[in-house]
Amino acid sequence: MWVTAAPGRSFPRHAGYGVAVSLNPSLEELLAAYAAGWFPMDIDGHIGFYEFDPRAIIPLDGFRVPRSVRRALREDPFEIRMDTAFNAVVAECGLPRDGGEWLSPRLADAYRALHDAGFAHSVEAWFAGRLVGGLFGVALGQLFTSESMFHRVADAGNAAFVATHAHLVERGFGLWDIQMTSPHTARFGALDISPAEYRRRVRSALQGSAAF
Repeated sequence: MWVTAAPGRSFPRHAGYGVAVSLNPSLEELLAAYAAGWFPMDIDGHIGFYEFDPRAIIPLDGFRVPRSVRRALREDPFEIRMDTAFNAVVAECGLPRDGGEWLSPRLADAYRALHDAGFAHSVEAWFAGRLVGGLFGVALGQLFTSESMFHRVADAGNAAFVATHAHLVERGFGLWDIQMTSPHTARFGALDISPAEYRRRVRSALQGSAAF
Protein backbone atom coordinates (compact mmCIF):
# COMPACT_ATOMS: atom_id res chain seq x y z
CA MET A 1 0.00 0.00 0.00
CA TRP A 2 1.03 3.63 -0.14
CA VAL A 3 0.87 6.24 2.61
CA THR A 4 0.45 9.90 1.78
CA ALA A 5 1.07 13.09 3.63
CA ALA A 6 -1.94 15.38 3.98
CA PRO A 7 -2.01 18.37 1.60
CA GLY A 8 -0.36 21.52 2.88
CA ARG A 9 1.03 20.30 6.19
CA SER A 10 3.74 18.19 7.75
CA PHE A 11 2.70 14.64 8.50
CA PRO A 12 4.63 12.33 10.87
CA ARG A 13 5.07 8.76 9.64
CA HIS A 14 7.14 6.53 11.90
CA ALA A 15 10.61 8.15 12.02
CA GLY A 16 10.14 10.26 8.90
CA TYR A 17 8.15 13.22 7.71
CA GLY A 18 6.40 14.00 4.47
CA VAL A 19 5.09 17.29 3.23
CA ALA A 20 2.38 17.45 0.57
CA VAL A 21 1.71 20.60 -1.42
CA SER A 22 -1.31 21.67 -3.42
CA LEU A 23 0.54 23.65 -6.10
CA ASN A 24 4.06 23.39 -7.50
CA PRO A 25 6.66 22.06 -5.06
CA SER A 26 9.87 24.03 -4.72
CA LEU A 27 13.28 22.52 -5.33
CA GLU A 28 13.90 22.59 -1.58
CA GLU A 29 10.63 20.77 -0.83
CA LEU A 30 11.40 18.05 -3.37
CA LEU A 31 14.90 17.46 -2.03
CA ALA A 32 13.70 17.45 1.58
CA ALA A 33 11.03 14.89 0.71
CA TYR A 34 13.52 12.56 -0.98
CA ALA A 35 15.92 12.92 1.96
CA ALA A 36 13.06 11.88 4.29
CA GLY A 37 12.18 8.82 2.18
CA TRP A 38 9.18 10.20 0.27
CA PHE A 39 8.55 10.71 -3.45
CA PRO A 40 6.09 12.96 -5.36
CA MET A 41 3.07 12.02 -7.45
CA ASP A 42 0.39 14.25 -8.95
CA ILE A 43 -2.90 12.62 -7.96
CA ASP A 44 -6.40 14.04 -7.48
CA GLY A 45 -5.38 17.54 -8.45
CA HIS A 46 -2.41 18.11 -6.16
CA ILE A 47 1.19 17.01 -5.91
CA GLY A 48 1.64 14.94 -2.77
CA PHE A 49 4.56 13.06 -1.28
CA TYR A 50 4.14 9.34 -0.76
CA GLU A 51 5.85 6.19 0.45
CA PHE A 52 5.14 2.56 -0.38
CA ASP A 53 4.89 -0.06 2.32
CA PRO A 54 6.81 -2.23 1.70
CA ARG A 55 9.46 -0.20 -0.13
CA ALA A 56 11.42 -1.77 -2.98
CA ILE A 57 15.12 -1.45 -3.64
CA ILE A 58 17.61 -3.12 -5.96
CA PRO A 59 20.59 -4.32 -3.90
CA LEU A 60 23.56 -3.18 -5.93
CA ASP A 61 25.54 -6.25 -4.90
CA GLY A 62 22.57 -8.55 -5.56
CA PHE A 63 21.62 -7.39 -9.04
CA ARG A 64 21.15 -10.13 -11.59
CA VAL A 65 20.41 -10.07 -15.29
CA PRO A 66 17.96 -12.78 -16.40
CA ARG A 67 19.40 -15.10 -19.02
CA SER A 68 16.78 -14.14 -21.60
CA VAL A 69 17.55 -10.45 -21.13
CA ARG A 70 21.28 -11.02 -21.36
CA ARG A 71 20.80 -12.95 -24.61
CA ALA A 72 18.50 -10.29 -26.09
CA LEU A 73 20.92 -7.48 -25.30
CA ARG A 74 23.73 -9.39 -27.01
CA GLU A 75 21.62 -9.85 -30.13
CA ASP A 76 20.28 -6.28 -30.28
CA PRO A 77 22.83 -3.97 -28.68
CA PHE A 78 21.70 -0.47 -27.77
CA GLU A 79 23.74 2.67 -27.44
CA ILE A 80 23.53 3.94 -23.86
CA ARG A 81 23.72 7.66 -23.16
CA MET A 82 23.41 9.64 -19.93
CA ASP A 83 21.60 12.98 -19.63
CA THR A 84 21.49 13.74 -23.35
CA ALA A 85 17.69 13.69 -23.68
CA PHE A 86 16.34 14.13 -20.15
CA ASN A 87 13.27 16.12 -21.19
CA ALA A 88 12.35 13.56 -23.84
CA VAL A 89 12.66 10.68 -21.37
CA VAL A 90 10.41 12.45 -18.86
CA ALA A 91 7.89 13.23 -21.60
CA GLU A 92 7.80 9.57 -22.70
CA CYS A 93 7.42 8.35 -19.12
CA GLY A 94 4.47 10.70 -18.64
CA LEU A 95 2.41 9.16 -21.43
CA PRO A 96 -0.66 7.21 -20.24
CA ARG A 97 0.40 4.11 -22.16
CA ASP A 98 3.24 3.60 -19.67
CA GLY A 99 1.14 4.24 -16.56
CA GLY A 100 2.46 7.78 -16.34
CA GLU A 101 -0.78 9.49 -15.31
CA TRP A 102 0.83 10.50 -12.00
CA LEU A 103 3.58 12.33 -13.90
CA SER A 104 1.64 15.45 -14.82
CA PRO A 105 3.10 18.32 -16.88
CA ARG A 106 3.66 20.40 -13.73
CA LEU A 107 5.44 17.52 -11.98
CA ALA A 108 7.50 16.97 -15.13
CA ASP A 109 8.48 20.64 -14.90
CA ALA A 110 9.59 20.04 -11.31
CA TYR A 111 11.82 17.17 -12.43
CA ARG A 112 13.28 19.36 -15.16
CA ALA A 113 14.16 21.91 -12.48
CA LEU A 114 15.86 19.14 -10.50
CA HIS A 115 17.75 18.16 -13.64
CA ASP A 116 18.85 21.73 -14.29
CA ALA A 117 20.10 21.88 -10.69
CA GLY A 118 22.10 18.66 -11.14
CA PHE A 119 19.92 16.31 -9.07
CA ALA A 120 17.84 14.46 -11.68
CA HIS A 121 19.32 12.30 -14.43
CA SER A 122 18.35 10.11 -17.35
CA VAL A 123 19.75 6.84 -18.63
CA GLU A 124 18.84 6.44 -22.30
CA ALA A 125 18.79 3.55 -24.78
CA TRP A 126 19.29 4.60 -28.38
CA PHE A 127 19.02 2.52 -31.55
CA ALA A 128 19.75 3.71 -35.09
CA GLY A 129 19.92 7.28 -33.84
CA ARG A 130 16.50 7.16 -32.12
CA LEU A 131 15.65 7.30 -28.43
CA VAL A 132 13.84 3.99 -27.87
CA GLY A 133 13.93 3.52 -24.10
CA GLY A 134 15.16 4.96 -20.86
CA LEU A 135 14.57 5.87 -17.26
CA PHE A 136 15.05 8.89 -15.06
CA GLY A 137 15.62 9.40 -11.36
CA VAL A 138 16.98 11.59 -8.61
CA ALA A 139 20.47 11.36 -7.11
CA LEU A 140 21.25 12.59 -3.59
CA GLY A 141 24.48 11.65 -1.87
CA GLN A 142 24.88 7.94 -2.59
CA LEU A 143 21.13 7.45 -3.16
CA PHE A 144 19.58 7.03 -6.59
CA THR A 145 15.81 6.71 -6.79
CA SER A 146 14.35 5.55 -10.10
CA GLU A 147 11.11 7.37 -10.89
CA SER A 148 9.86 5.88 -14.14
CA MET A 149 11.00 4.17 -17.32
CA PHE A 150 9.71 3.55 -20.84
CA HIS A 151 10.47 1.57 -23.96
CA ARG A 152 9.43 1.88 -27.58
CA VAL A 153 11.09 -1.32 -28.79
CA ALA A 154 11.57 -4.64 -27.06
CA ASP A 155 14.32 -4.78 -24.43
CA ALA A 156 15.19 -1.07 -24.69
CA GLY A 157 13.95 -0.53 -21.13
CA ASN A 158 15.92 -3.54 -19.95
CA ALA A 159 19.03 -2.11 -21.60
CA ALA A 160 18.62 1.15 -19.68
CA PHE A 161 17.95 -0.75 -16.45
CA VAL A 162 21.06 -2.91 -16.77
CA ALA A 163 23.15 0.11 -17.72
CA THR A 164 21.87 2.02 -14.69
CA HIS A 165 23.10 -0.71 -12.36
CA ALA A 166 26.56 -0.74 -13.95
CA HIS A 167 26.74 3.06 -13.79
CA LEU A 168 25.67 3.26 -10.13
CA VAL A 169 28.25 0.67 -9.11
CA GLU A 170 30.99 2.41 -11.09
CA ARG A 171 30.16 5.80 -9.55
CA GLY A 172 30.05 4.53 -5.96
CA PHE A 173 26.32 4.74 -5.17
CA GLY A 174 25.11 2.74 -2.21
CA LEU A 175 21.30 2.65 -2.46
CA TRP A 176 19.03 2.18 -5.48
CA ASP A 177 15.37 2.82 -4.77
CA ILE A 178 12.70 1.60 -7.20
CA GLN A 179 9.72 2.34 -4.89
CA MET A 180 7.62 -0.77 -5.61
CA THR A 181 8.44 -4.32 -6.68
CA SER A 182 6.92 -5.75 -9.83
CA PRO A 183 7.25 -9.27 -11.26
CA HIS A 184 9.61 -7.78 -13.84
CA THR A 185 11.97 -6.05 -11.38
CA ALA A 186 11.90 -9.10 -9.11
CA ARG A 187 13.70 -10.95 -11.89
CA PHE A 188 16.57 -8.48 -11.50
CA GLY A 189 16.82 -8.95 -7.74
CA ALA A 190 14.37 -6.36 -6.36
CA LEU A 191 13.94 -6.62 -2.60
CA ASP A 192 11.11 -5.42 -0.34
CA ILE A 193 12.02 -3.71 2.93
CA SER A 194 10.03 -1.78 5.51
CA PRO A 195 9.68 2.01 5.25
CA ALA A 196 11.62 2.34 8.52
CA GLU A 197 14.50 0.24 7.14
CA TYR A 198 14.41 2.22 3.91
CA ARG A 199 14.75 5.51 5.77
CA ARG A 200 17.65 4.07 7.78
CA ARG A 201 19.41 3.22 4.52
CA VAL A 202 18.62 6.64 3.10
CA ARG A 203 20.24 8.34 6.09
CA SER A 204 23.34 6.22 5.58
CA ALA A 205 23.43 6.95 1.83
CA LEU A 206 23.12 10.68 2.41
CA GLN A 207 26.25 10.67 4.54
CA GLY A 208 28.35 9.81 1.49
CA SER A 209 28.71 11.39 -1.91
CA ALA A 210 28.70 10.11 -5.47
CA ALA A 211 28.77 11.98 -8.76
CA PHE A 212 26.26 10.69 -11.28
